[in-house]
Amino acid sequence: MLQRAVVMVLEPVYEQEFFDFSYGFRPGRSAHQALETLWRGLMSLDIGWVLDVDVQSFFDTLDHRVCRELLRERVSDGVIVRLVGKWLNAGVLEGGVKRRLSSGTPQGGVISPLLANIYLHHVLDRWWTEDVLPRLRGRAILIRYADDFVIGFELEEDARRVHAVLPRRFGKYGLTLHPDKTRLLRFGSRSEQNGPWGRSIGVESFDFLGFTHHWGKTKKGTIAVQRRTMRARFSRALRAVSIWCRQHRHRRVAEQAQHLARKLHGHYAYYGITGNMRVLSSFHRRVLFVWLKWLSRRSQRARMTWEVFSKEVLERHPLPAPRIVRSSMRAAKL
Repeated sequence: MLQRAVVMVLEPVYEQEFFDFSYGFRPGRSAHQALETLWRGLMSLDIGWVLDVDVQSFFDTLDHRVCRELLRERVSDGVIVRLVGKWLNAGVLEGGVKRRLSSGTPQGGVISPLLANIYLHHVLDRWWTEDVLPRLRGRAILIRYADDFVIGFELEEDARRVHAVLPRRFGKYGLTLHPDKTRLLRFGSRSEQNGPWGRSIGVESFDFLGFTHHWGKTKKGTIAVQRRTMRARFSRALRAVSIWCRQHRHRRVAEQAQHLARKLHGHYAYYGITGNMRVLSSFHRRVLFVWLKWLSRRSQRARMTWEVFSKEVLERHPLPAPRIVRSSMRAAKL
């Protein structure tokens, strides 16, 4: 409760300073807004290179001393600064033993997301706006959601310069970029999609906020940035459904159907964006097969066939069909 009260005091103060390209854990902002802004930027700025950045164990390596210093730059109330310092130094319990840490935010703490935003606002956002952007030759776009961010560049020269200096910038504040997951990739532009099915040779894809972003052809034959559910997220969601069906296969079928319907509605609410219908349909179909698999194992004497499942289960308890929940007006025109 005290952490929530401190957040309510600090949030309006920092909301006046945070930049528009920061979306994570901020009032009135969401992951879908970040995805939409990124999509519009990739489509309109002729982005040819994307720097996909992964901060290694950010919430576990955030430096306490640096965090307190950054907080004092804006907050003069000693009580609040001391409270935050106590929460940072609270330590963790491992096997019943309390261990103090010199880095990392409180696990599960209400104030952790705000501290992360304050930290990265100084480490990345201000540096990008005040020092990097004025020195770039071409156009660029930065989209950040908490510690997950991507940077798009019009020119290769700008991309390589930022890629080279970014690890040193983060290292100055005790942070490390993952050497394998941080990569600079050729993303291309609409004018360069000359390969089969509108794909340019050498153009790569990148993952951001649960979606794989790539160039492709729309139904009308035009070239656009398209987004599909990441394979890892798809597999994880399907695995969770399978585990639930196995553990609850002896419940009444009506109860199972209600629960699976809620899971599907939640999945569609996040992944139901323009261009992702094929993957949504695949997920829906795989959920049906998983449900059939575990219903057929309720008894060792007889296995339920697809015909029986369709007539006796799906007709009585249909699961919600895949649907696009969030669509871009511009994407619809494409």
